[in-house]
Amino acid sequence: QVRLVESGGGSVQAGGSLRLSCAASGYTYSRICMAWFRQAPGKEREGVGFIDRDGMTNYADSVKGRFTISQDNAKNTLYLQMNSLKPEDTAMYYCAADPRRGGYCYSLRPIEYTSWGQGTQVTVSS
Repeated sequence: QVRLVESGGGSVQAGGSLRLSCAASGYTYSRICMAWFRQAPGKEREGVGFIDRDGMTNYADSVKGRFTISQDNAKNTLYLQMNSLKPEDTAMYYCAADPRRGGYCYSLRPIEYTSWGQGTQVTVSS
């Protein structure tokens, strides 16, 4: 079982930046597909983006050009750099892992991910 712990959330004004981190343990990090999701009150959980073992990334249209996912395999840590934040980015952000496909990612559907962090709140004010 992959254990995930997020950090770095907070409150920021529109146009600002935040960087989230997700520390992973309990599995060989280089063989895990890692992703970020978010969930706003009253809305379904949605995929933000994923990164695979080769560093290939994929993003939701709503965050393309503003958010960047990266990882440090030596530190077993996933990052989400969020720039040009908008009030509609306000949500609980979760990192998630899929260890079943050798580190390759195929989907941003929440059901495909078997391990989840506890979430970190991001609030963007206008």
